[in-house]
Amino acid sequence: MSEMRTQALACRDAALAMAELSTDAKRALLQGMADALLAGTAEVLAANARDMAAAQEKGVQGAMLDRLRLDQERVAKIVAALREVAELPDPVGIVTRRETRPNGIRVERVRVPLGVIAMIYEARPNVTADAAALCLMAGNGVILRGGSEALHSNTAIAQLLRRALASHGVPAAALTLVTDLRREAMVELLQLTDIVDLAIPRGGEGLIRFVAEHARVPVIKHYKGVCHLYVDRAADQPLALDLLVDGKTSRPGVCNALETLLVHRDIAAEFLPRAADALGRRKVELRGCERSRALVPAMKAADETDYAAEYLDLIIAVRIVDDLDAALAHIHRYSSDHTEVIATGDDEAARRFVRGIRSAVVMVNASSRFSDGGELGLGAEIGISTTRLHAYGPMGAEALTVERFVVRGEGQVRHPESRS
Repeated sequence: MSEMRTQALACRDAALAMAELSTDAKRALLQGMADALLAGTAEVLAANARDMAAAQEKGVQGAMLDRLRLDQERVAKIVAALREVAELPDPVGIVTRRETRPNGIRVERVRVPLGVIAMIYEARPNVTADAAALCLMAGNGVILRGGSEALHSNTAIAQLLRRALASHGVPAAALTLVTDLRREAMVELLQLTDIVDLAIPRGGEGLIRFVAEHARVPVIKHYKGVCHLYVDRAADQPLALDLLVDGKTSRPGVCNALETLLVHRDIAAEFLPRAADALGRRKVELRGCERSRALVPAMKAADETDYAAEYLDLIIAVRIVDDLDAALAHIHRYSSDHTEVIATGDDEAARRFVRGIRSAVVMVNASSRFSDGGELGLGAEIGISTTRLHAYGPMGAEALTVERFVVRGEGQVRHPESRS
């Protein structure tokens, strides 16, 4: 039996133990994990320094390097996320629907753990803790397979969390970190259909496509975040400017950052120069259509690839549109079904935008940066689904459970004539 299969089987057995834990026991476990991580901050930062040094030697830079980096503040945020998940409502055992059928049987739909979750990710050490917390809170086991660039960071975090598991009497295999980073091992994991119940890739488009193409287990995925801000003719322009600056510049290397600005033609002459000035002061490069460049001559010309791009950088594509219908048409053509934003004071325009967009998250007069599990009340986020399976949008603990039917009767049989 291969090492990968042995580890997965151990995780499955441990997941059965996790599914039996009470809500209070799970809360205590996650708080213990937070305590362990806080106490081991120096250990984690030392491991991360090794990863950062190796990444810089390889020429890694920009968004990838930012995602890899940990400091005291970021570790503190991971600890806080663990504590927040510990206090979330327990999704396991929730009855979502209850009815009594004409024959007297009582039918309930009850949330239960999925089982074993395989988490495939890169350059995000925080995912090691976030994914573990959410999977365990939902009564699952989790197999974590991070990228080679974060191996030391992920190992340090996982070791601390596993110590907490052991101290709470939970099999450490409930949180399994894969250290064999060969692609062959990852493919084997993704094809363990008799053990793994769901795979969640989190990282660049190349990783996600690799997982989707090689997996035989169900996969939750989103390929990229091409997020749009449409500034309507009825927009409050200072408000729209705040949404633009926050959405593009607060952290450009994440999937909920804005990549395209659409502006209604009626306000473009006033709004676009102000937007260009605000973004220019923050070193953002603008690439626009001909009408946009006529108003802001310093703007570079955009081509078709710019409107489909996830820059993950201080670059934004710009287009002037004739009306709301044109904005919706543009978004339908280029959207990645992640997050779209409208700035408007017109309730009817907002209603049409919400109904006309199929993306997982739609914002009205709010920054795209709120498209995040923590900001939307889910606690830490394990990933984002744009695949319309059982989950759509940011995924928290509830998305790691599934409904099953529980039927209670008093001896009813479907075919009375078959009674003995």
